[in-house]
Amino acid sequence: MNAPWKPGQAGLKDPFAAFVCDDTTVEALRPIATELGWSVDKINKGGLRNAVQTLSVSASPQVLFVDLSESGDPLADINGLAEVCEPGTVVIAAGQVNDVRLYRDLVASGIQDYLLKPLGPDVLRDAFAHAQAMLNAPKQSEASADRPHCAAAVIGTRGGVGASTIATSLAWLLSDKESRSTALLDLDVHFGTGALALDLEPGRGLTDAIENPSRIDGLFIERAMVKASEKLAVLSAEAPIASPVQTDGVAFYQLQEEMRAAFECTVMDLPRHMLVQHPALMNDVGVAVVVTELTLAAARDSIRLLSWLKSNAPGTQVFVVANRVHPGAGLEITRKDFEGSIERKIDYTLPFDQKLAAQAAKLGKPLAEAGKNSKTVAPLLDVARALVTTCDGVAEAAGDAKGKGKAGKGQSLIGKFGELKGLMPKRARK
Repeated sequence: MNAPWKPGQAGLKDPFAAFVCDDTTVEALRPIATELGWSVDKINKGGLRNAVQTLSVSASPQVLFVDLSESGDPLADINGLAEVCEPGTVVIAAGQVNDVRLYRDLVASGIQDYLLKPLGPDVLRDAFAHAQAMLNAPKQSEASADRPHCAAAVIGTRGGVGASTIATSLAWLLSDKESRSTALLDLDVHFGTGALALDLEPGRGLTDAIENPSRIDGLFIERAMVKASEKLAVLSAEAPIASPVQTDGVAFYQLQEEMRAAFECTVMDLPRHMLVQHPALMNDVGVAVVVTELTLAAARDSIRLLSWLKSNAPGTQVFVVANRVHPGAGLEITRKDFEGSIERKIDYTLPFDQKLAAQAAKLGKPLAEAGKNSKTVAPLLDVARALVTTCDGVAEAAGDAKGKGKAGKGQSLIGKFGELKGLMPKRARK
């Protein structure tokens, strides 16, 4: 039986309840609960199983802490919790399984955070502070349903084909011509040019996110991203080349999640090596723009990239863009031969314009902005329009399917206690 929820009496809900499996966790929670003015009597033994039984016959608290240590199937058990938990409850889970995939699945299901035991006081304070911030934050309007988030990844088949130039121009076009709030995420941590192309200082936002994934939330995004215009912001970096980046990819996934909540569009400049190391980055990307040149090496790598996308991101719409195409003769491979090699058509062709490229660099503007009235930039505008049209179409189709189909586990969870998920903070796992 689902616990009754009365919006008008939300203030009567208990502020906190916890269901844990061991005395160590009880002792860790007691002083933190006392600091926050919460009753320690609300810390119960029994873990998730006791939580489900208790909440099936009583009202849910504002903040719910559940211990998954004795759970054989955490995802299934969390789904059971959703069936008895009221909307608006912020759920924090803890467990002993150190698995990035489990963490990602649990967060995607609708919980606020997953903490790794044993629990330290600073970790608990931080988690509960984020939970309280969520409860006090205004709920996001549903107007964005008419304009679904558009996520695009721009991938170069070879270094130097101009993928970063195209990514920056597409981000600018989406913000200026399509009037959509847009985030440009440049994942080339050491040699990224996203900020440079916009004549901006990159700041330390991206490196701070990688070093401290637990800090990533809506407020972090607001402070870390550098604004290029009213509707365009960039997250880039120029990390010291003597400092290798050590990350399991959780920070990048969290950045995507927060940008999805804060912006209408995300353009991700995705280097090839990042695609190989962190394939999960493509999980929620609607469109992939594969940028290539008409050379033998680029043809080989286009074949490999397209094959990878087909296998690992089957739901992603792929556009092939041939960049820096010289007019007339002088091509290493003709367009016809190139298309024969990759066994598909090139979707868009961008002519080579050295004069415009030099002018854009001198002005510190994206190519699309520097050549607003240039015929050279016209294909880029077509790509931007195609991105929006494709993302909107995919979202509409997904919405229709969701309406007709039966809700899955994730849908059930978000419908229950995930309605405040807009600015959920995440936490890094080792």
